[in-house]
Amino acid sequence: MSKSFLTDLVSLLLIGISFLVLPQYHHAILFTGLFALSGAVTNQLAIHMLFEKVPFLYGSGVIEKNFDTFKVSIKEMIMKQFFTKEQLGNFFAKEEQKIDLAPLVESADFTPAFEALSKTVMESQFGGAVSMFGGESALESLREPFSKKLKAAVSS
Repeated sequence: MSKSFLTDLVSLLLIGISFLVLPQYHHAILFTGLFALSGAVTNQLAIHMLFEKVPFLYGSGVIEKNFDTFKVSIKEMIMKQFFTKEQLGNFFAKEEQKIDLAPLVESADFTPAFEALSKTVMESQFGGAVSMFGGESALESLREPFSKKLKAAVSS
């Protein structure tokens, strides 16, 4: 049961009840029901007219006709109201205090980063020099210090 149907039903019930009550209350209840019904029908028609074109009624279908304009205007309003530099700065300042990245950084595995760096060094012009000092096995001793320094850099 929709709200508009419920409103129509209540207003019709008031109109019906007005004929069953004492004469001194008849006019008040009847007019309440009539005004409620006319208001409900007017609102339903107005809302319908915003979205749908009704033949011979000027101004109907406004949203349908100007949808792209409304969409652009709403986007601009939202961007200007909520996504200003001050608003974003305030948001990130508040959220930064709430977010604790330390557990995430501590549990991160930096092995792929170290392996990519090792491969890059070995394929570069420094690869020959590193090969004279033991090659990739010489770089392996740097895995743990690399991981610690990267974790420190990411968490600060």
